[in-house]
Amino acid sequence: MRTMPTRVDGDLYEAAQAVGAAASRSAAQQISHWARIGRELESSARVSARDIQRVLAGEARYDNLSEPEQARVRAEWEEQFAHRIASLDLAAEFTSAGRPWTEADDDGGVVARDPRAH
Repeated sequence: MRTMPTRVDGDLYEAAQAVGAAASRSAAQQISHWARIGRELESSARVSARDIQRVLAGEARYDNLSEPEQARVRAEWEEQFAHRIASLDLAAEFTSAGRPWTEADDDGGVVARDPRAH
């Protein structure tokens, strides 16, 4: 396989890192994986990119899609969720707002955090 250097958007790279880690892929491998999926989808007569975009925009029903189209929508949702989760820093958000919160430690015990106590 021949590789070529390319530039990608920072958000795409971060999403690829997050999603790729769950699948034991590097960011570059994840981006290549997505590119291959996109190539196959665009060349497939069984998948309508327009219908998928309508579902993702909330303008059409998921249940009306074919199985391959539903699979593509689920993959897109998974990517969006992974990107949003990777960008969350609730501890920093709550701390800056002065809001207490609770969380579980590594052993499952409950830990109360209160930035006002410091």
